[in-house]
Amino acid sequence: MEKEIMELVAEKKYTKLRELLSEMNPADIAQILEELPKKELPVIFRILPKEPAAEVFVEMDSDTQQYLIEAFSDAELREVLDELFMDDTVDIIDEMPATVAKRILKQTDAATRRMINKLLAYPEDSAGSIMTTEYIDLKGHMTVEESFDRIRTIGFDTEMIYECYVTDKSRHLKGYVTVKDLLLSPKNKKISDIMDENVIFATTLDDKELVAGQFEKYDLVTLPVVDTENRLVGIITVDDAIDVIQEEISEDMDKMAAILPSDKSYFKTSVISTFKARIPWLLLLMLSATFTSAIISGFEGKLSSYIALVAFIPMIMGTVGNAGSQSSATIIRAISLGDVKFRDIFKVIWKEFRVSVLCGIVLSVVNFIKLILIDHFLLDNFDAGLYISESLVVCLTLCVTVIIAKLVGCILPIFAKKIGFDPAVMASPLITTVLDSISLIIYFGITAVFLSV
Repeated sequence: MEKEIMELVAEKKYTKLRELLSEMNPADIAQILEELPKKELPVIFRILPKEPAAEVFVEMDSDTQQYLIEAFSDAELREVLDELFMDDTVDIIDEMPATVAKRILKQTDAATRRMINKLLAYPEDSAGSIMTTEYIDLKGHMTVEESFDRIRTIGFDTEMIYECYVTDKSRHLKGYVTVKDLLLSPKNKKISDIMDENVIFATTLDDKELVAGQFEKYDLVTLPVVDTENRLVGIITVDDAIDVIQEEISEDMDKMAAILPSDKSYFKTSVISTFKARIPWLLLLMLSATFTSAIISGFEGKLSSYIALVAFIPMIMGTVGNAGSQSSATIIRAISLGDVKFRDIFKVIWKEFRVSVLCGIVLSVVNFIKLILIDHFLLDNFDAGLYISESLVVCLTLCVTVIIAKLVGCILPIFAKKIGFDPAVMASPLITTVLDSISLIIYFGITAVFLSV
């Protein structure tokens, strides 16, 4: 497809190119254009009709958008902006450098600029920052016929017309009706008689991640947003909610992998930016390994009589780290879905304790069999007469540390959420690093007790 488009551009067959692009989805067009040489973008973009062009523009990444904006004349930029919905315009301005953002604002009228600045003033993680101010509002005294007249009048400039919100003269949210409700009702029926007053809504300062979760919980297509006085100020559409969910998942994955989050794709992120995102945690985790080194050094002399036990340190630390990561990842996901709250901490601890006991016993039994059959008889890693005692030390350590690891893995994310930290920070490898020190202390402590070192 890219080759065909480039051939049509080179041959200046713009009519055929326009026909080809008109049959494609805007998201697919945007993806193809991003792969083409940038110098060809303005030419191809100008071929698109105004409305599809705006949809394609919204689907592009910020770098491509900036390139096109800088290539546009003021008139071309104004045409694109006129076709964009308010929330899309705000998102684009928010991602542009200051000079580009000023140029965009300059091409809008005074009323639009005021609304854009108002939306930009909301906190980045709030519902107000992702809402659009273009929606269908009706009055309770209106009839079904009058409502359809209003929808026809303002619907062209509205992103979502299926759900219409009912307000009073002061814009207080009173209820909602769907187009289905209107179609199935007599044309002289009043809106107040058919509207649903049980409206699920958000406030402008609600956390956008929690708001996005409402869409999944209640199977919503749109969600009204009100101010502190319950006045309708905008709506959030499902596509924006999906974007928030994707952003949060990407951010959590970065944090769980000990990487500073980035809003750019992999290939759009420079080597230096990638380095800066990774090196802080690598330095911190490397330095934190000082504790494990100190613990091993402290017991080095006592372990000299049982040198074979040193060989099992990596296995114990690795198993404990994996056990803790399993619990933390499970709890972090449950927290993000709203399944686990701080008040559930004791229920979580009780469940994870039972799971950890079962896991610890199975791992210890399997490991004991492996130590006897493989490490003693095949590899001869134990001194005769001591292999039972040493094997029991290793297996008991494994059981105890797995239990502790799973409890630590489930408790830390819950406490992190309670004190305002992102629970994802408590995932691997941070928990793994903490558990390394704990497992070594337990291992050497059990060794000292049972083998009298």
